[in-house]
Amino acid sequence: MRIFLFLILGVVSCNVLDAQSLQKAVTDAYLVSRMVEKYHIQPRPLDDERSAAIFNELMLSLDEQRIFFTQDDMKKLLAYRLQLDDEIKGKKSAFLQLVVTTYKQRMLQADTMIDNICKTPFNFSLKEKYTVAEDTTYPAGIPAMHAKMYKLIKYTVLHGIMEYADLMNPNKQPSKKFIDSLEPFLRKKANVTLKRSVKRVLQSPQGVEFIIGNMYCQALAVSYDPHTAYFSADAKEDFESNLGKKPLEYGVTFSKDEDGHAEIDYLKPGSSAYQSGKLNKGDKIHSIQWENKEPIDVADAEVEEIEQALSASGGNTVNITVKKADGTMRQVALHKERLEKEVEEEEEDKVKSFILQGDRKVGYISLPAFYSDWEGTLGINGCANDVAKEIVKLKKENIEGLMIDLRYNGGGSLQEAIELSGIFIDAGPVGQVKTKDPKPHTLKDVVRGTIYDGPLLLLVNGFSASASEMVAAVMQDYNRALIVGSATYGKATAQYVLPIDTTINLETYDGKKAASSYIKLTISKLFRINGTTAQAHGVKPDIILPDLTDAVPEREVNEKYVLPATVIDANKYYKPLPALPVAAAESVAKKEMASSAYFKYVQQYIEQSKTAGVKKDISLFIDEAWQNKKKKEQQAEALKEPEEEKAIYKIVKPTGQKQRAHDSEVDEEWNEELLTDAYVKIAYQLIAAMKQ
Repeated sequence: MRIFLFLILGVVSCNVLDAQSLQKAVTDAYLVSRMVEKYHIQPRPLDDERSAAIFNELMLSLDEQRIFFTQDDMKKLLAYRLQLDDEIKGKKSAFLQLVVTTYKQRMLQADTMIDNICKTPFNFSLKEKYTVAEDTTYPAGIPAMHAKMYKLIKYTVLHGIMEYADLMNPNKQPSKKFIDSLEPFLRKKANVTLKRSVKRVLQSPQGVEFIIGNMYCQALAVSYDPHTAYFSADAKEDFESNLGKKPLEYGVTFSKDEDGHAEIDYLKPGSSAYQSGKLNKGDKIHSIQWENKEPIDVADAEVEEIEQALSASGGNTVNITVKKADGTMRQVALHKERLEKEVEEEEEDKVKSFILQGDRKVGYISLPAFYSDWEGTLGINGCANDVAKEIVKLKKENIEGLMIDLRYNGGGSLQEAIELSGIFIDAGPVGQVKTKDPKPHTLKDVVRGTIYDGPLLLLVNGFSASASEMVAAVMQDYNRALIVGSATYGKATAQYVLPIDTTINLETYDGKKAASSYIKLTISKLFRINGTTAQAHGVKPDIILPDLTDAVPEREVNEKYVLPATVIDANKYYKPLPALPVAAAESVAKKEMASSAYFKYVQQYIEQSKTAGVKKDISLFIDEAWQNKKKKEQQAEALKEPEEEKAIYKIVKPTGQKQRAHDSEVDEEWNEELLTDAYVKIAYQLIAAMKQ
């Protein structure tokens, strides 16, 4: 259950940048539906089912915790639940007008309620609970709305008190004196923060109509598939520059997550952020710590706040703590560097490689992100050339096998995937793309020869997506590499950003037309050369290793409006290599896992996570709340990650790798990471099995 602070912030997570009227939203919704029908690879009909989906998405965006709308409000709004398809087709605005009027009224009431609630100190000795029933239902009326807000704000303050107490003395329950000294400060902080959030909606220069109109169009767009999206012109500009395409000196840029908070959006090749190997797109920023200073908690901060903090003068090294997709926390040291364009183009060490040297030499290359996105909007050369350079260095060291680490790699463009695959196979087909045309288009590696033809292994997990999945699929279809890890994410669709204009010709459109609003539209599906697809279910590894990401139901197949997997004819002209010794490798992997304390821990973590998401009543009584907090901490401690296992190799840098400022620190971090990574350890053992 989220802290109340997140609630209203989520409401303003859409981009409110330029005034628009409800009528524009109505017109845009109509045009979105027409463009989907005309250009989408697998358009769903605009019918009662779609209407219900739009309604549910809009209500979820506006009032996720069911606080602002009362049961009487919902009764009136629900009359439109199966009528929105007719509203959109007829360009009608009755539903939107009702939503705006009701929402404005409730937000104004919430603004007053926050003040009234926060005037009086909270009594945490009362045996109150915020129940699951309250959390999952709309309030019966205005008094019930007030009561729900009271409990949520009280929980926010209680949570803060317990966090402060834990820092002071984790073994001592906060005393009444401690609570009384801290409660006024936290209550005022909650009041100011929540009031500011409400006013950002009510007093935005564009108006509530613009916010809700955008949400309405976005609800329509996302109801077709998870990757179709709607945004205004300014939102598009913001999306392509300020939030993701304008690199900072640390080499990391940010975008907003669903709650409006900062997450990593892009890692600049060659930067300390990229070369750390510990950061990935989607990581949540939890704290920033300058040299010799206390850490700053930025878990709730927005993109602008993070960027302002990192641009502060006087510091060239910063430690950031991030929360990974699997829930683990990582601390990474970043260094300011001037990566001018000319320097970037000449930089040879954008990609990190190492030698794992034990009873054999195995090359290791980390590719945490591709250089351009799936739609190819970044305008940066692909990574295949840099990977090839590292392979050349590794070959000079007489490596006996090579592993490419694609875990957490969220993907890149189709062209990057083709070029990277071409390093390891001779010229030939690597995939198929299906648009609305009857015949699929074959994707080909047209470059004869390979850079490396020795034993090859790819590490993947549930957050290896799009282009990463394509590379894994090609290697698997050609029997070129052993795919090791957990099933990949399952995104095998491609999108294109178009202006809201039903006259666009996809064959001739150059991507430069300016408009007042845009749609990112799913226009094609990617298929493997054998005719199957990674869509929805991902690429199934040859050797399956349990992973912490298996506990997180955030793959494509878990999305509400996921496009189902389909099958087309296989390409008749590709010739796979002889089958790999999968059975022998699987035997090695099972033996290693059976003796590994880490993999026993992963299995236990996955099992425990199945029950962790079950909603429970939240106590607002300090004694019980503290006991529950400590009980959770004890359970987490009991499931603590085991001590590091004995290393079976040492880490060596290949000869000829450039040494830059701060590289010694980065290499030290890499050394520790690779020596203790249980997946890399098993992969190292599997390379030997591949040679037998």
